[in-house]
Amino acid sequence: LGGSGTPGGVKAAPGGEALGDLLGPLLDDPALGTDRAASVVDLTTGKRLYGLGGDAPLTPASTTKIATAVAALTALGPDHRLTTRTALEGDTGELVLVGGGDPTLTARADAKGLASLRTLAEKTAAALKKRDLRKVTLSYDTTLYAGDEMHPIGVNENLARVTALMADEGRKDDSTSGPADREADPAAQAARAFAGFLKQHGVTASAPGPSKATGRADTLAAVSSPPLSALVERMLTNSDNDLAEALARHTAVASGRPADFDGASAAMKDRLKRLGLPVRGAELNDGSGLDRTDLVGADLLTALLAEAADPERPQLRSVLTGLPVAGFTGTLAGRYTDGAAGLVRAKTGTLTGVNTLAGTVVTADGRLLGFAFMAHGTSDPAAAQATLDRAATSLASCGCG
Repeated sequence: LGGSGTPGGVKAAPGGEALGDLLGPLLDDPALGTDRAASVVDLTTGKRLYGLGGDAPLTPASTTKIATAVAALTALGPDHRLTTRTALEGDTGELVLVGGGDPTLTARADAKGLASLRTLAEKTAAALKKRDLRKVTLSYDTTLYAGDEMHPIGVNENLARVTALMADEGRKDDSTSGPADREADPAAQAARAFAGFLKQHGVTASAPGPSKATGRADTLAAVSSPPLSALVERMLTNSDNDLAEALARHTAVASGRPADFDGASAAMKDRLKRLGLPVRGAELNDGSGLDRTDLVGADLLTALLAEAADPERPQLRSVLTGLPVAGFTGTLAGRYTDGAAGLVRAKTGTLTGVNTLAGTVVTADGRLLGFAFMAHGTSDPAAAQATLDRAATSLASCGCG
């Protein structure tokens, strides 16, 4: 590709005409369906280098999670943690398991750095015994969230009910990502598991039911998630839908809006608007991108990546570090056997008739670019995915100086 050097011998970013020559034939591939869009930016300067319908909102699928990550980190900060606690009602003796909206809370014996329901039970039992209590009425509180727990697509193997209390994302198996059978009532199941752990420590609990902790209740014990930066990385690397919906709800809570789908949508869009990002025409109706009514432009996706790359926004760094690495991690582990392994980091997006890819790439000249490719009306998802991968690979092989 053509391009001139810059002072000090640093290679220039590729020009729009050169990128058009490179990407044009790939983006014309019929495998990309009826509508396609693209945007490429220089992440060092934030300058847009190439665009094809970048301002036209299309269904983003799971690349929506990039917007969710930026909104949540902006609202809460990278060090924020999600806390699950137990509270004892002094007047009634009721023990309340209070959901803190942490879908990574685990009931497994090996917590692997996550908040542990077993640890919470052990700490709670110790606190109860100090009060000479070995038998309690147990209830659980999910009122941090509001509105319908059911995602518009319904509960399926890709998403549990969106509730403020769950263990292991409501999964019935031992998987930690990807499709899985889900509990019909994740909150009730988590409370039942908690009761079992209390019993192991000498405290008998009643069959749990829903309730709400009052402001008079005494907190007995608490466990907290890894910091938000780590949760964002997990969400992006594994395309974790449950975590994405939780972070959208927490963005609503931090913004003083109802923690339901509508409140989360308004809060996320408002956070991005405050950053000066091009949100006109965008619709963020969920945090995961499973909602087909979501609309995002390729220009917005690259603007989000540029924001995360800005040295003045260190709190957003995990948006970049969480992107799957081509050929190595997450949803890109089995892709890019064509020489771009390790050079491309990107979030994938796939729904029926929709294929998207957005992330970063290091060119042959060492320039760090942000890109977004979106295809709508695709009929062969494997062929569309391969074409988008080739487009990202072509950027990696680009000689710009």
